[in-house]
Amino acid sequence: MYYDLITELVTLVKVYEKESSDAGQDVHLFGHWLQEHLQKNGSYTMPEPEWEGKAKGRSADSVINTSLVHLYRYAKLQAKNAIANTSFSTPDEFIYLITLSSFGSMTKTALIRLNVHEKSAGIQIINRLISSGLVEQREDESDKRNKIIHITPKGSELLNESMDNIRAATRNVTEPLSYPEKMDLIRLLTKLETFHELRMKREA
Repeated sequence: MYYDLITELVTLVKVYEKESSDAGQDVHLFGHWLQEHLQKNGSYTMPEPEWEGKAKGRSADSVINTSLVHLYRYAKLQAKNAIANTSFSTPDEFIYLITLSSFGSMTKTALIRLNVHEKSAGIQIINRLISSGLVEQREDESDKRNKIIHITPKGSELLNESMDNIRAATRNVTEPLSYPEKMDLIRLLTKLETFHELRMKREA
């Protein structure tokens, strides 16, 4: 029997319970916490991956930035395929509709900010959606200066008709990843997005 190992695990579970009181008895969450705990205390280090140019001094930051740009382009190609033969002229249009469908009606500014667009580009997308009858704008009853954007029945119908193709496109982008890998990637991307969102708010 691995008595020493069991004793050490029991000790670690007690630390986990103290540090993550609201995490619940989930072995996957415990595993994720354990990896971070061991890394933080210098007990465990994952081997560094290899990348092109590493031997010549290319930094991890450079690799991450390049990969994010490339993945955006791959995702955009998949999105274009998903909207082929539909009324959408760009992937951004159905992304704006998905945002309204998921989060409800909102101001133009909020819709543009959620999709991380410059104001001029966001206004163009919204205007195309209005011209197509996929969204409509109404005055905000609490502030007449603001316009609230609503998805129309026509917009909802078109979005529903396109969802199977859109879901297939999103699966194609993440296809090689296992479920645990997707969860890890979501945690990392969320950390990056949250950081940049807060920085943009501070700089606004």
